[in-house]
Parts: sequence; C-alpha cells; structure tokens
Amino acid sequence: MTRLSFIALFAIGLLASLVASAPNVLAQWPDRHGPSHDGVVADADAEGLPIHWTDTENVAWKAPLHDEGHSSPVIADGKIWLTTATTDGKKQFVIAIDEQTGEILHDRLLFENAEVEKLGGAVGFNNYAAPSCVLGPGVVYVHFGSYGTAKLDAKTAEVIWQRRDLPCRHFRGPGSSPVLYGNKLVLTFDGVDQQYTTALDTETGQTLWRTDRTTDYEDLGDDGKPLRDGDMRKAYCTPAIVPVGDQLQILSVGARAMQSYDLETGEELWTLRHKSYNAGIRPLWIPEEKLAIINTGSRGAQLLAVRLDASTKGDVTDSHVEWVRERGNPRFAKPIQHDGLIFQVTDNGVVSCIELETGDELWKKRISGDYLASPILAGDRLYFFNQSGLGTVVKAQRDPEVIAVNDVPGMATTACPAVSSGAIFVRGKEHLYKIQSP
Repeated sequence: MTRLSFIALFAIGLLASLVASAPNVLAQWPDRHGPSHDGVVADADAEGLPIHWTDTENVAWKAPLHDEGHSSPVIADGKIWLTTATTDGKKQFVIAIDEQTGEILHDRLLFENAEVEKLGGAVGFNNYAAPSCVLGPGVVYVHFGSYGTAKLDAKTAEVIWQRRDLPCRHFRGPGSSPVLYGNKLVLTFDGVDQQYTTALDTETGQTLWRTDRTTDYEDLGDDGKPLRDGDMRKAYCTPAIVPVGDQLQILSVGARAMQSYDLETGEELWTLRHKSYNAGIRPLWIPEEKLAIINTGSRGAQLLAVRLDASTKGDVTDSHVEWVRERGNPRFAKPIQHDGLIFQVTDNGVVSCIELETGDELWKKRISGDYLASPILAGDRLYFFNQSGLGTVVKAQRDPEVIAVNDVPGMATTACPAVSSGAIFVRGKEHLYKIQSP
C-alpha cells in the first residue's frame, strides 16, 4: 500500500468514526446543548417553531414534575429525560416523558443518600439535580455528581451499571453534566477538595483514565490551607470535545485556569490561565475559524477567543488568545455563534452581539429578567427563556430586533430548552411544557 493510499484510508476511517460518534446521529436532542452541542436547532425543526405562545395558545401539553431540579430535558426515540431531587438531596430521581402525549413513562428513584453535603450559600441557586442526562443509542446516562452515575436502558429505565465511588466535595452542589463520545463518558469534578476529569467505559462503567487539574489556584492562606474552605477552586463547567487535527480534545474550564486533555488517554495537552472561578459555561467551538470561545466564570468573567491548531501546546495564555472581552459577559448562559457573530445574554438580561473575528461589540439590548438558561438558535431566530417565565425571540443579526415576548410564569426556568419534531420543550418549576404550533 502506498503512503498516499494509507493516508486516504486513514482519513476515511477517521471521518466514519466521527460520523458514527456524532451527537446528531444518536438522537434528536441528546445533550443539554442539542445535537451539535452548540444550541443550534436542526433546519428541519427550526422552520416550524412558533414565536408566540401563552399558557394555552401553542402549548400542546404540560407534564407535572415533582421535587426540584436544574437539569435540562434531553430527547430521543419519543422520550424526554430529566432528573429531580428532594430539597434535602436524600432522594434523586430520573423521569421519562412521552414526547407526543406528555404521559409520564418512567419515574424512578435512582439514588438514596443517607448523608448529603449542604448547599451552603447556593441554597435557592443550585440543587441536587443540576447535571443533565446524555443519551446514546438505546441508553440514558444519568449523573448526580459524586452522589452517583448510572447507565440505564432507555426502554425500561432499568440500571445497566452504576458508579457511586467517584469522590468530590461539591460544597455548593454538583453542576457539570456528562459528555458522551464514542465509548467514553466524560465526567468533570471540580470540588473544593479535589478537581479532576475522568472517562468511563460506556459498556462497563469502569474508569479508563483520571487526570487531576494542574492549576495553581494561588489561594493558600498563612496556614498553608486553601482560603474559604477551597471555594475558589470550585467550578461547574461541562466540557466540550473538539477535533484538532487528527486528535480529539476535551476543553475543560475550571477555576483560575482551563485545560485541554486528549480524549483517548487523558493526557493534558495545554493550559490557559485566567483570574476567575466558578466557571460554568461550556466552551463554544467554531471549527471554520479554529477558535474556541471561552468564558472564565465569575462576576468578572472574561470572554476569550483561543486559537487551536498544531501549535497549541503547553501554557498558551500569552500565545494563542486572539481577543479578550473583559466586561458584559454572562456567568451561566452559553453563547451562540451565527453568521460570524456571537450572541450571549448576561445573568440580568443584557443581550450582546459580538463580532467573532475581533471580539468587538456591535450592539447590546436589555431583555427583562434573570437568566440561567442558555439560548437556542433556530434559523435566524434566538430564543431566550428566563427565571420568571418570559420567552423572548430575537433576530440573530447585526442590528437588534426583538420579534416576540411571551409571558408565561409557569415556564419560569433555570434549564436549557430542548427542541424536537418542530416543538420546544421548556422545564418550568412544576411542569415540563411542549410549545408547538397546531
């Protein structure tokens, strides 16, 4: 075989592997950020989505939910999956709902906890069912941080395997969702006592690798112990998995720094230092530009564009950052890219439009309310859902244009919306809503 033939076959094999593992092959909305992990709705679903609704108009059904949770709905094979937990965290459930009818198909008590770490200052902000499920062919992966991780049969909700031996003091509750790629389930633990990423074998649940963060948190007091009981080491980020050359990298943002790991081995590939903590926004990958858009976390969060190529190795803080936006960035809602523009919403409802190439702000506009949920993009329309029940639709363009504001208090949400078969699914505090045109 010639060298050229070998390279061609390798490329074809790699492409086939990526397609087989690609999220949009597995399910309609298999991850909290959709089929491509970027909040973008597939064209077939985007066309028919309504822009107006009330508590009855364009609402196909609402399904009752018990207890509480921040986890976002995920959808496959006609079933919607999410989690809930009692306020004290001692009981944690997984729920499956029929996509067409709203009927509760499964409501399973998955984990019981005799001892639960209190949420402390996160009471009212976080809870014990914050990480979202992720879906593979015929299976559901459910994660509650250190309290437990399980693989379920999607038909029966029966447990295939579970792990309850992955330690972490979450301190203010778990937040990072699992990420599925091929035969690996990637989990992130950024607690006050330890901070690490691990990959589990999807077939067996066994640990394939674990890599601890190498961050210098610069938080030690005079006694040599971390200040504030380690709270400045805490993060909630769900990582992104991106191809760089022929390598798949895990981009994981933690407190004071982010790291990239080799998906196959867990080896740290590069790091970028920053000044924030409590990172909670998944990196946004722009493959056409080979840029990763990184949000660093806390109230003073920066937004950075980091160039990823063969030269991105070691400490890239001073070498691979294309631009930095110092102010006006969210702590919770993931940004969206469309047509060379980045759109994001801050916690207090300021939408900004940013030039991808330069990081320059083109416009900003306040929409009412407080926002934890990431927006979605359907065609050229952005949908924002807030904590008081407002659903605002904005044009994704270079000039600000609000095209609809829908006020349904029952849709007050802290979870990302999901889309499937021309409908939007919004998790309210007491019900899951299906928004769909007749």
